[in-house]
Amino acid sequence: METKRIIIKDKTDPKDNELMEAAEILKHGGLVAFPTETVYGLGANALNGEAARKIYEAKGRPSDNPLIAHIADEEGLFPLVKEIPEAARKLMKAFWPGPLTMIFPKSDAVPYGTTGGLETVAVRMPSDPVANRLIKLAGVPVAAPSANTSGRPSPTTADHVWEDMNGKIEMILDGGPVGIGVESTIVDVTGEVPMLLRPGAITMEMLTDLLGHVEIDPAITGPMKEGVHPKAPGMKYRHYAPKADMVLVEGELQAMAEEICRLASEAGQQGKRVGIICTEETESFYAGKNHENWILLCMGSREKEETIAHNLYGVLRKFDECQADCIYCEGFPRTELGQAIMNRLTKAAGHKIIRV
Repeated sequence: METKRIIIKDKTDPKDNELMEAAEILKHGGLVAFPTETVYGLGANALNGEAARKIYEAKGRPSDNPLIAHIADEEGLFPLVKEIPEAARKLMKAFWPGPLTMIFPKSDAVPYGTTGGLETVAVRMPSDPVANRLIKLAGVPVAAPSANTSGRPSPTTADHVWEDMNGKIEMILDGGPVGIGVESTIVDVTGEVPMLLRPGAITMEMLTDLLGHVEIDPAITGPMKEGVHPKAPGMKYRHYAPKADMVLVEGELQAMAEEICRLASEAGQQGKRVGIICTEETESFYAGKNHENWILLCMGSREKEETIAHNLYGVLRKFDECQADCIYCEGFPRTELGQAIMNRLTKAAGHKIIRV
């Protein structure tokens, strides 16, 4: 299959003639990758079970890992769900359009191929102008997991999508780098108490300020138990992972950096190419001890966690390009946006964590 790449000249004001061919592909059961405010999505008609199957095939994604249906406006929600709980209405008013996904009881119109066999459906309304207009033009809800090979770091540029999806899908809409850089927050609103299933830019603190009590799914803090069916993407399987083995080191800044240097030195002495993920606050510490086998990449500033989130997946993909054998990464406070950052890093490391 030949994959066509369309450059969006102004992603803040996309023109319909740039998007119409992609909209037609979606209408007729094909696959299109497109930018959102979080990461690039791999889109298909969410009401077409065969189109959903193509997503799983292109990504190599387990079929019990549900997809998120993207809509352009609130009217698009009503055909997809059986009911809209009061908590969902509050969340919609506060955070839609934006990086928030909610889990609803699904209507009969949504095929099980989209929901991973579940009686619930995940729905989001993206704020990205390209994504929102594309969905509107397609005239159907668009199922769109991240546009990468399953398990790999999510794509934050069209080049990342091209690396993984060229030859597997019909089209890539190139809208430049995304803004946020980590996937949407997911909240299950089907129970009496809303539950956070995946942290993101809509933080736990923002949710509790609006709703009061919000529960946290155990899969956020540890591996999901065997035999449990994931209710949302990113819960069960190893995700966001570079090819090299990765270890996350948590602790006070100086102790954390010293432990990473010790581990990196040992690995370097064994002839391994060692990746180190640092921050602006610690970069000089590692640079002063740099071994010839070390690959040092800065992810951003701890004072501006949005820079960490924005650069996270690009840094992980860079280590694949550099053919690192192992990677050591600093940890972050598990509050505010740091909760989402640590969720992604923990899964990328396969829950291999050293605390100092």
